[in-house]
Amino acid sequence: MIPLRDTIRSRHTPVITWLIVAVNVLVFLFQLTLNDSQLQWFVTNFALIPATWQTQPVWFVISMFTSMFMHGGWLHILSNMWILFIFGDNVEDRMGPLGFLAFYLLGGLAAGTLQVAVQPDSLVPTLGASGAIAGVMGAYIVLFPRSRVVTLIPIFFFFTTINIPAVLYLGFWFFSQFFSGLAALGQVTMGGVAWWAHIGGFLFGVLAVRGFLFRSPPPPPNVITLTPQEYDSQDRYHL
Repeated sequence: MIPLRDTIRSRHTPVITWLIVAVNVLVFLFQLTLNDSQLQWFVTNFALIPATWQTQPVWFVISMFTSMFMHGGWLHILSNMWILFIFGDNVEDRMGPLGFLAFYLLGGLAAGTLQVAVQPDSLVPTLGASGAIAGVMGAYIVLFPRSRVVTLIPIFFFFTTINIPAVLYLGFWFFSQFFSGLAALGQVTMGGVAWWAHIGGFLFGVLAVRGFLFRSPPPPPNVITLTPQEYDSQDRYHL
């Protein structure tokens, strides 16, 4: 299933969402300019390596932030940025730019924290924006459960689109991550996917979203608000 878009329009320009996408893309393009040894150094120093919390606690905290803006390949960054593009604008619309930025970064920290808690001695670098984006998805399911996600579905050699309720689409995504994380608990590398970072980010989004709503929700459709003066000066109204 490939999400194409949601069905809710944002009321404001999603400046921070676009800025986050731009920073991620620029960092990835920078990674492409590095040779193998330079890239290895870059990943070793700026990706999140859980075991470093014991030996380099200050740098460990720094890498919690820097790792959010690194990616391991074209599919990795394209899929992450597309999901952020679909769901981020509406969440930012309710939180406002600064509130959304703080929420996004804290979601990434929560994601990294749970991943480290599950594998505190791991030397495998963790990188990518998916943990923070999972926080955005968690916020979206709380704020817009009745929204629809227009989804591309392959049927043999053909494709069709269906509108899936956001609560079902995102709920299915979360439980797929949760059960994959449980299945990978006994593996050394977690299958190359930081399942528990996704889970941690999503749970943070669900639990913390109410504390970041600095803008009022949009009015219900086909409802207008009149002042007493406007009400007294009109004989009839068209809703």
